[in-house]
Amino acid sequence: MEAWTHDTVMWLLEMWALPKIGLSAIFIISLVSATLLPLGSEPAVLAYVALEPTHFWYAVVVATIGNTIGGAISYWMGLGAAKTYITWRKAHPNESSDQGNYSQKAGGRWHKTVTLWLHRLGPKALLLSWLPLVGDPLCALAGWMRLSFWPSVFYMAIGKFLRYSLMTSAILWLLPYLGWN
Repeated sequence: MEAWTHDTVMWLLEMWALPKIGLSAIFIISLVSATLLPLGSEPAVLAYVALEPTHFWYAVVVATIGNTIGGAISYWMGLGAAKTYITWRKAHPNESSDQGNYSQKAGGRWHKTVTLWLHRLGPKALLLSWLPLVGDPLCALAGWMRLSFWPSVFYMAIGKFLRYSLMTSAILWLLPYLGWN
């Protein structure tokens, strides 16, 4: 049994090894890391580009597409949660004393500040969807607040493209100075 498990693990590692299936692995990792799951895609992009420097732009574009689709999934999750909440409120109008004002329960002053900020900026706020810890919930919140979908996706893509291109370029530029070849 142990040999089977070891062989299976080795097969999986070989299957996802870079650069053999690198771009598809980058796409999947980038997509999954843009949902609310805690996973970073930058190491995969950097590893691929370090192995295949001539594929820099391919890796950046594939990671951007995957991460943007993942952000769109988070958007739809937020939109679905909002619709579910509204349906539940209609079915249970006497369930609480707030009479449908969820902002009182959702976080007080911070909720109010973020809501006002997002309404003022609109989809342009999703230029910040690349930020760690903040970006993924921001995409879901855009769906919850029913910001326009296609402009939201457009600004997500710009932010994510800039992140991958600038971060990967900077790290590759710094590697020789850090003693890595």
